[in-house]
Amino acid sequence: MFLKQIEVSPMVVFAYLVGDPASGKGLVIDPADGVDYLIGLAKDNGIHIDYIVNTHGHVDHISGNKEMKEKTGASIIIHELDASMLGNTPPAMLRMFGATQSPPADLTVRDGDLITVGAVSLQVIHTPGHTPGGMVLYADGCAFTGDTLFVEAVGRTDLPGGSGPVMYRSIKEKIFTLPDETKVLPGHNYGRMPTSTIGHEKKYNPYIQ
Repeated sequence: MFLKQIEVSPMVVFAYLVGDPASGKGLVIDPADGVDYLIGLAKDNGIHIDYIVNTHGHVDHISGNKEMKEKTGASIIIHELDASMLGNTPPAMLRMFGATQSPPADLTVRDGDLITVGAVSLQVIHTPGHTPGGMVLYADGCAFTGDTLFVEAVGRTDLPGGSGPVMYRSIKEKIFTLPDETKVLPGHNYGRMPTSTIGHEKKYNPYIQ
């Protein structure tokens, strides 16, 4: 599996380029900004971006969707419970983030579905709490955790649709059931290091003890 972690916006959002080198098929997770750079990186590595996958529907993660879709023809994928957020970001929020309204989803997924590019398959793990349709994507010992789990921190739950008890249950009953050696690839560069592991978060995350 080809994998690159890229910090792409003033909100220190991490986008991820994932692909199958053998087939040249790939996807980008949360292309908040830096669309031309992401496309160039994919091209340099022989990867075509077939899908745009949003871990959830907040504006700071979806603001590059429109440009990415226009330039690559990629289909937008999001969990079915967050699909209504695409195309419906309030104008004031768009202005605040300097963002462009996302097109609607082309495909929606639910818990247990697979998103496949060539020989690479990402398993959808529904992790509500930050948003109703927040999801983690799991493949090849890596967990793309969006804004549910950060390095030694967790996502906020005070926005519409958020719930602390629901999110902590998602972390403990779903994310923390993955193998301890699983690499945690968060949605923001908020920690003292850009990645972690499930075992590390179980031991050192002060919000989940």
